[in-house]
Amino acid sequence: MAALPPHAPVTRPGPGAPRKRVLVVEYSQSGQLSAITRQIVAPLLENGRIDVHVEKLRPEADYPFPWPFFRFLDAFPESAHQVPPRLAPLGLTGDEDFDLVILPYQVWFLAPSLPIQGFLADPLAARLLAGKPVVTVVACRNMWLLAQEKMKARLAALGARLIDHVAFTDPGPTLATLVTTPRWMLTGRRDAWLGLPPAGIDAATIAGAARFGHALAEALDRDGEQGRGPLLAGLGAVTVDPRLLASEKVGTRSFFVWGKLLRWIGPPGAARRVPALAAYVAFLIAAIIAVVPLSLTVQTLLRPLLRRRLGALKTHFEQPSGSGRERLSLYEH
Repeated sequence: MAALPPHAPVTRPGPGAPRKRVLVVEYSQSGQLSAITRQIVAPLLENGRIDVHVEKLRPEADYPFPWPFFRFLDAFPESAHQVPPRLAPLGLTGDEDFDLVILPYQVWFLAPSLPIQGFLADPLAARLLAGKPVVTVVACRNMWLLAQEKMKARLAALGARLIDHVAFTDPGPTLATLVTTPRWMLTGRRDAWLGLPPAGIDAATIAGAARFGHALAEALDRDGEQGRGPLLAGLGAVTVDPRLLASEKVGTRSFFVWGKLLRWIGPPGAARRVPALAAYVAFLIAAIIAVVPLSLTVQTLLRPLLRRRLGALKTHFEQPSGSGRERLSLYEH
């Protein structure tokens, strides 16, 4: 899929009306996130009072797609330790004043992708985001809860206001996606395979992302971004399965510990990392086979006892936009 243009054309304002300015930060390795972002941005571009600037991130050392196996694994130590890569200079000065920022990102090894981490670490990001309302959009396999917690902490440190979050996840069964997603990342093939469903977000769900753009355009028209509440509530923005949190915590700890060892062994791309990466693959496969099914089984058995705890986790992670769908009919075009 084609990526968004580095600088999308801006719209013309209505007669005498002040124009709203929206910044969209864009990086998509496979193209899936770009497709979702295009759907969200399209209604904004069609609005006569909104200017849109799409800032396409360009890492100095690019991340290929499909990913070669060891280059894929080699990204996890820095992802887990949130070590930002160097980016090509941004097409912004930092003096721009945006009314709203849309920040789509992928999840790499249970953390925001390295290019997005690179943007957030850029001194310009602090100037662009300070005090600004931010909408985060994530597209991933199914585990994004702790990545979003990292994102929330980083935005808070920059002085930004997170007002909405939208999550798109692979609808396939958890165990199936443990096969289909790596196959897609490593080979570029996402079709149904060996009885397993296609990988990634389906076309109808991607098309449905336009509802968020329509809601944002309407909210900007009425200065809704200046308030404190979410703009995308009631649109089915987020659906959380809190049972996955235990697996995320185990995975995050594993990535951090092994990542520390690998960073000690050598820098990204170092040949001496390869044996340790191979050892980690064996460990990771064994852990996935043992931990994920066991965790889901135990939580299913204990669900009556955990109902209140899981409910509280679901409420927490679905903020600020929530899973309600009561306004869907207003924005489905």
